[in-house]
Amino acid sequence: MVLRWLGIGGQTIAILVVGLGLGFDIPYAWCLSLVALSAWLNILLLLGSPNQRLARNWEATIQLGLDIAQLTALLYLTGGITNPFSLLLIAPVTLAAATLPGRYAVGLGALAGLATLVLSLWSLPLPWTDGAAIAFPLLYRFGMAVATITGIAFTAGYAWQASVEAARMELALTMTQTVLAREQRLSALGGLAAAAAHELGTPLATISIVAKEMVRESPEGTLREDAELLVSQAERCRDILRKLTQEPETGDLVHGRMGLKQFVDEVAEPYLHDRISVEAMVSGKPGATAPDIQRMPEVLHAMISLAENAVDFARSKVLVTARFDDRTIGIEVRDDGPGFAPDILLKLGEPYVTSRPGGEDSRSGHMGMGLGFFIAKTLLERTGATVAFRNGPKGGAIVSARWPRDRIEAL
Repeated sequence: MVLRWLGIGGQTIAILVVGLGLGFDIPYAWCLSLVALSAWLNILLLLGSPNQRLARNWEATIQLGLDIAQLTALLYLTGGITNPFSLLLIAPVTLAAATLPGRYAVGLGALAGLATLVLSLWSLPLPWTDGAAIAFPLLYRFGMAVATITGIAFTAGYAWQASVEAARMELALTMTQTVLAREQRLSALGGLAAAAAHELGTPLATISIVAKEMVRESPEGTLREDAELLVSQAERCRDILRKLTQEPETGDLVHGRMGLKQFVDEVAEPYLHDRISVEAMVSGKPGATAPDIQRMPEVLHAMISLAENAVDFARSKVLVTARFDDRTIGIEVRDDGPGFAPDILLKLGEPYVTSRPGGEDSRSGHMGMGLGFFIAKTLLERTGATVAFRNGPKGGAIVSARWPRDRIEAL
């Protein structure tokens, strides 16, 4: 409604300036009546929706259709397609393309296109000084109509594409936030475990003391054996609580860490049944034991996303490799596909940079927008990784992430 009020104000000013300021002969009564109709529409909408609720899709479509009809009538009275303000027919369709489902935007675009063709054929003469009439050839008016329709299609198409990509970006970021929220919950569990260990320490110490007194005072027999069992179990509980206090950041003693082989296996696992061969391996110095790493959901999410991209482009094989030495730990995803195009390689990791095929041609069915690389790179860099994209010497794409060992190793 705010945009409509702005339009009403602009139309009123244009009528008064052209008519009174420039002295052009225009049908004031009809023009101002059409502006008043638009104003009454806004007032009725305001009275009908005092709580300022969002209009439904069909309601917004009807409103924009009425705006197109009102503007068409004004242009009919003031020269039709030869009126410079005929370009304003682009505005309602662009707004619809940016905010409404495609079918509604296409319908409004068709309405605006039809109105443009009508205005190129039938309209009152363009107002001019001293009542003079300007005759524009039909070919010129038709050319103006084609140019206006082209502008409507191009601008609306651009607005629609931008809105679709914005929605996909929002969805991708929402998924990323979900992964990070899961990580935060795991960290919170670590703090909760430490607090529980602290609170349980005192009553557990009391139980241990009482159990030891029972062992000391009980004669040989079943009661003494039960008391000794109670003492041993209390000590076991104290050991568990001591570990929770010492490693609160893991959040889960079992799942807070994982081996490198386990990590690359989890990255490769979703694609093991694909017709592309996906292998996972760990390499390091001969005789060296692969370290355990911290279980970080954002790292796993990012590497799975990179593996998905590799599977889409590979001809027959994808290799997920973990490499380690005394100072660093790295994860690499390599495929035997065509590799990155030179113009894409320089900009990989930025939003909307992609060469992925459409969903109908992609093995994973994923539509490419360049957000996968962008989100994966962002997640990995937040954990301290250095991310690199390159092509292999014999072809194929290589994506690697490398951390200082102390940033990812589970100590």
